Amino acid sequence: MSSVPSTNSQTVSSSITTTGITAKKEAENTQDRFLKLLVTQMKNQDPLKPLDNSEVTSQLAQISTVSGIDKLNTTLKLLSSDYQDSQSIEATGMIGRDVFVPGKSMQLEKEAAIAGIELAQPVDEIKVKILDSHGVAIRNMEHLKIEDLKGWPAGISTIGWDGKTDSGAKAADGEYTFEVSAKQGGKDIKVNTLSLGSVSSVSHGEQGTLLDMGKLGLVSLSDIKQVF
Repeated sequence: MSSVPSTNSQTVSSSITTTGITAKKEAENTQDRFLKLLVTQMKNQDPLKPLDNSEVTSQLAQISTVSGIDKLNTTLKLLSSDYQDSQSIEATGMIGRDVFVPGKSMQLEKEAAIAGIELAQPVDEIKVKILDSHGVAIRNMEHLKIEDLKGWPAGISTIGWDGKTDSGAKAADGEYTFEVSAKQGGKDIKVNTLSLGSVSSVSHGEQGTLLDMGKLGLVSLSDIKQVF
């Protein structure tokens, strides 16, 4: 993998134009070769047994088919190139930004830790459990937005931890994990947990554009849930 450098619109435009010209020339060359072959065949045909009209029509139809396929391939190449360039620009713009990605880790620093949840529907009850490096629960929290009496809305929400354990002691700074359960009307609802991390660099690999998020590892651009 290689780091993705900053990309400007002029470079992207030049890349797309070059790709389009190359693909167009390839399509034209294919059609020219086909036509030359047909003309040569007609020039060297047996005068006593000339080519049948239906045969000529069939070969012309083949030329049209080949030309159409080449044009389609050209269009697909342009779309693919445009999409990759767009992803590179979008990804490099996230370097240095904090983002939410799927995960269960939570970093405690100076008595504060932030994580996120993603809900497909509103819920009226959320329970959060903080675990240490040994998987032992050190804090159990019940969250309910009492101020609006509407619970938690669908979509992405932020949850915080003040670093205190159930006993009231202060937990040491470091990495912890968390678990979340949700209910609506007493029925269990699926909840996706999100980890907060900072994008340090961007790279290209076989899986496409990847973002390096330090301890959270490499994540795909499509895994970014929210940018801060």
